[in-house]
Amino acid sequence: MSEPIRITRAAAKKARPKDKDLTFGTVFTDHMFVMDFQEEKGWYDPRIEPYGPLSLDPAAAVLHYAQAVFDGLKAFRGKDGTVRLFRPQKHIARMNNSAKRMCIPPLDPEMALKSLVALVGLEKEWVPSTVGTSLYVRPTIIANEAFLGVRPAHSYIYYVILSPVGAYYPEGMNPVKILVVDKYVRAVEGGVGAAKTSGNYAASLYAAEEAKHAGFTQVLWLDGRERKYLDEVGTMNIMLKIGDEVITPPLASGTILPGVTRDSALTLMREWGLRVAERQVSIDEVAQAAHRGTLEEVWGTGTAAVISPVGELAYKGERLVVNQGRIGELTQKLYDAIVGIQYATAPDTHGWTVPV
Repeated sequence: MSEPIRITRAAAKKARPKDKDLTFGTVFTDHMFVMDFQEEKGWYDPRIEPYGPLSLDPAAAVLHYAQAVFDGLKAFRGKDGTVRLFRPQKHIARMNNSAKRMCIPPLDPEMALKSLVALVGLEKEWVPSTVGTSLYVRPTIIANEAFLGVRPAHSYIYYVILSPVGAYYPEGMNPVKILVVDKYVRAVEGGVGAAKTSGNYAASLYAAEEAKHAGFTQVLWLDGRERKYLDEVGTMNIMLKIGDEVITPPLASGTILPGVTRDSALTLMREWGLRVAERQVSIDEVAQAAHRGTLEEVWGTGTAAVISPVGELAYKGERLVVNQGRIGELTQKLYDAIVGIQYATAPDTHGWTVPV
């Protein structure tokens, strides 16, 4: 697609928050990217326009049948002042995989990358500079055809919004407490667990709220069939170190979101010569390791939190404390390595960043 991106600038600019006041996902920049799809035309009319409400018919398919996908990535201001996107091509590929599963027409990867670079480039002044802050980028596709009936829609809107953010969890880099649940399930084999689709997140809210009211930060989901193997945390993939082995649940079942930060962490650890396994691990194996003293570290990986140390897992009334509730050595090393690449304090030897 070679259609140029039209730009309509906002008449007035919003006040930008100070880095120290940033939370997560509550403030949005001056502009957004929008592009339309019609079955007979394909994707067309790429444009940047002032941030504002979308116009949707009350019968729009997304409102009734949840035909929607999204992704989330970040732009960082490096120590050299350059703004860089972290692994945008990987996020675009994942979004297209999600779209395929939800019968949504894929984006041209080149056009999708242009949309991100153009919008972030226009909003560069919104990218904070303090380590731990960033510009969160949220590309989304929704079905906007007005009809009632269960079938793929014939028209869609692709849009991108931006939000300057601080830490995702209130704990920051302090270890979080996670509740392991077997009463509810997030996904089953053959379902849409590997797609970043809106309904997955709505379905996770009930268990997450129960966990929150019980004093936990998030939920760790078990597999939907036997309810004993670790799947993922509500907002991140899970990794653990038992003895000299780093373990993370495999993607083969199709129940786990293929995290970009997960992939980055696995790549780095293998380069460091660590023993890394993508395999099933049961909650009983984790508990036994905790009792033996070989459960050395547990952490989550995700775009929002980057690397989040887990200080405690609770399961069936038992609390398994990890590393005395402190950040583990490997957890810290991974965080430092990824953040170093993102903020350009360490060389990007993998070509993961894209300057804007």
